[in-house]
Amino acid sequence: MSLLPWEGHRKPLMLAPMQGLTNEALRACFIERYRPDVVFTEFVRVQTQSRRRVARTDLAEIKNHRATIPLVVQLIGNNEQSLADAAREVQDVGCRHLNLNLGCPYGRMTTGATGGELLRTPGKLFALLTAMRKVVQGSLSVKCRSGYADGQQLFDLLPLFEESGIDFLILHPRTVEQKYAGTADHGLSAEAVKRTRLPIIANGDINTVATAQKLLTDGGVSGLMIGRGALADPLIFRKIHLLSTDKVEEQQHRAELAEFIFDLIPRYLARFCGERQTLMKLKDILNFIPDDCLQRDLGKLKRAVSINRFEELLTKYFLMV
Repeated sequence: MSLLPWEGHRKPLMLAPMQGLTNEALRACFIERYRPDVVFTEFVRVQTQSRRRVARTDLAEIKNHRATIPLVVQLIGNNEQSLADAAREVQDVGCRHLNLNLGCPYGRMTTGATGGELLRTPGKLFALLTAMRKVVQGSLSVKCRSGYADGQQLFDLLPLFEESGIDFLILHPRTVEQKYAGTADHGLSAEAVKRTRLPIIANGDINTVATAQKLLTDGGVSGLMIGRGALADPLIFRKIHLLSTDKVEEQQHRAELAEFIFDLIPRYLARFCGERQTLMKLKDILNFIPDDCLQRDLGKLKRAVSINRFEELLTKYFLMV
C-alpha cells in the first residue's frame, strides 16, 4: 500500500498550511464543502526545552481529525532528536503523514533557525530529515522554497532530499529572501520534475483554474497545493477537478464567498473566544480576496464591530446585490 496521502492515480489538490488561517474550523469547512484531496495543519512548533515536544492543544486537534480526507501535520523545528520525538508523538495520536516546514520566511525560534532559514545549512537539514525518516512510518514530505537567496539552489537540494528518504516535495518557487514579493517561478517547478524522481507538488500563485491546468499538463507536476487562491475562490478545487472555467458573474462570485463566510461564522464562534476574536479571524480571511470590484464592500465588512452587523452587511452586499 502506498505511503502517500493520496491515491496513486490521482493528481491531488491540497489545501496549503497558512499560519493563523488554516485552523481546525477552516479545514473542516473546506473538507465538508469543497473537498480538497489533502489538508495540512498550520505549522506546529516543536519544543526543544520540554519533555513534551508538541503542545497538548496541538495533539488534541490532530487527534480530533476524523475525516476521510488525509491530514498532514507540518512541523517546524531545528533539532534532530526533538523532531524525531515530535514525529512519534504525532503518530501516537493517529496521524500517519508528517511534513517539515522549510519555506516559512519568518522561521526563527529562540533556539535557532527554522523554516526557510534552514536552507542556509544543508548539512544540518539532511541530518534533520534522516532523523525523522527513521521514525516516520507513513509519509514524510518537505515544503520548501526554491532556495535561500538563489532559486537555483533547488537543484543542489534535490539529491539531498532524495537521499534523505522523503516521499514527496512541495515546492514554492520563490526564495526565502523574496518572502511573498514578485511571482512564483513555476519554470523551476517544471524543471524540478525533470531532475528528480520525487513527486513534485507545485505551490505558490495558483489562483486560477487556467494556471492550475497549465501546471498539471505542461508542467508535469504530480499535484497542486493552493492557499490564498482557495480563500479567494473556495470552489477552486472543484473547478480544477471538473476542468471548468474561472469565469463567473460577479453576483455569483459574491454569493459563493458569502456562503463560505456564513459557514465559517458558527464554526469560528465555537472555536474562538468571543465575538471580538471571531471577527478578527473572519476579517483576516477577507484580506485574501483580491477582486478590485469587491474591495469597497469588503471594507465595510472589515469595519463591522459585531457579528450581527457583519452578517447584515454580508447579506446586503454579497447576497442581495
